[in-house]
Amino acid sequence: MISPFVFAASIGRLALGGGALKHLASRWLRGLQPLLSTLLLSLLLLGMMPGAARAEGVELNQISTTRSEEGLELSFSTRFELPPAVEEALKKGVPIYFTAEAAVLRYRWYWRDNRATRVTRTWRLAWQPLTRQFKVSTGGLNQGYASLGEALTALRGVSGWRIAEPKDIEDEGRYYVEFSYRLDTSQLPRPMQIGLGSPQGWGLTLERNLTLNPDFSIRSLGGQ
Repeated sequence: MISPFVFAASIGRLALGGGALKHLASRWLRGLQPLLSTLLLSLLLLGMMPGAARAEGVELNQISTTRSEEGLELSFSTRFELPPAVEEALKKGVPIYFTAEAAVLRYRWYWRDNRATRVTRTWRLAWQPLTRQFKVSTGGLNQGYASLGEALTALRGVSGWRIAEPKDIEDEGRYYVEFSYRLDTSQLPRPMQIGLGSPQGWGLTLERNLTLNPDFSIRSLGGQ
């Protein structure tokens, strides 16, 4: 039988060792805290930086906003080519989608910025083997094109896209627009999404923050 004194001494040594280990771990974590805090702050600042922009495979040729009696309108054009993997899937009968999104926000110094409106526009591009044409569909309209280049030209931009109604914007407000244009992989056929996750070679993305003047023209273009 183990002596009670021996047992008590063993427990004491374990407790002492555990306490020392906890003390060392605590000191190590305290040493890392400034580094982790700096890293977290840097990530937050990058995410919150005004005019933050991201582009992957898409070039912005032109973008403008105009206010009229009908509301706020946006026009833009882009330049890009389909990655080989996307073109191959298209010619095998997989329709692909492009989505433009615009959110109009109003600056507020006392609270988070107010989103006045958010709109999206989607283009569907498909290969029609029977007619040997590329078909572009958007807003209930369909148009066939003899070549892929012509079809891409039709969906690389838009003119006079209404992104806000007159009631959504006020003369005395300060506004900006969060704009994005992308190859929308979320609309791929479900088996492709499950099998590929985030498809490699399908990255076509453009994002811009547009600061507006009092007359709602673009004052500055984030990232340029």
